[in-house]
Amino acid sequence: MNAIHEGNLTIRKLTPTIGAEVFGVDLSKPVAPGDLARIKQALWDNQVIFFRDQQLSPQQHMSLGKQFGSLHVHPVKRSRHPEHPELLVVHADANSTRATGESWHTDVSCDQAPPMASMLHLTDVPPVGGDTLWASMYAAYDALSTSMKTLLEGLTAIHDGAKPWLNGLGVKPVDIAYSRTEHPVVTVHPETGRKILFVNSGFTTHIPQLTRAESDALLGFLYDHLAHPLFQCRFRWEHNSIAFWDNRCTQHHALWDYFPARRHGHRVTINGHAPAAADPTRVAVQSPMAEAA
Repeated sequence: MNAIHEGNLTIRKLTPTIGAEVFGVDLSKPVAPGDLARIKQALWDNQVIFFRDQQLSPQQHMSLGKQFGSLHVHPVKRSRHPEHPELLVVHADANSTRATGESWHTDVSCDQAPPMASMLHLTDVPPVGGDTLWASMYAAYDALSTSMKTLLEGLTAIHDGAKPWLNGLGVKPVDIAYSRTEHPVVTVHPETGRKILFVNSGFTTHIPQLTRAESDALLGFLYDHLAHPLFQCRFRWEHNSIAFWDNRCTQHHALWDYFPARRHGHRVTINGHAPAAADPTRVAVQSPMAEAA
């Protein structure tokens, strides 16, 4: 098996495009500066990284997340841990009518400054099923034609929290403080400088520079395109596994194929910054958010 040894860490890629498992670190303890830098680099290089056999209390989980930045509080109040609002509860069992993350999405992309990264720790997993897929938005952008890239780099898109939460899940307005924001369709990663396709079916509603019919057609094409298997990795969860993904350049899809089994854990999410346009001279990010005709 192909593996890279970096200090105390061993890094094994899952696919040539995205995903790697990291061994040799106990995340319940403060991570040594050298290993912390290696983990960050593994995340930039692989977009999503995975750790096995990590036993963390909620406090240790939050402390781990804070080593990478300040923690985000999820807009949906009912999804938060009752004692620790920085923890998002991820849970499904025989009484569930849905499971978190059942479609391709980027976490909370409706925020003006969407999260930098998320870190999910599952303590209970079904005996079979419940895998999660991640897709590289670097690869999705790179695979487009030159003409399509040129078109997209001049466009913005509206990301609206009402789409998944109010309209999709029926969350009551009193239980949520959601955002509606305009972002470039193509962004650039602040660490790697690579271009990213930044639309997702979970939050994106339309492209304001196009008519509604044009916007729907283009977004439909992009949603189909970004879910191509060549851009993906698939992770099979075990008890006490952790997935740590770069929210700026990936999308993920949690499979709910395990009903009525139980799946339970917590997620911390790390605050980020407003996405930067790949070509800011062509995109008016602050343009009025007029509805497409």
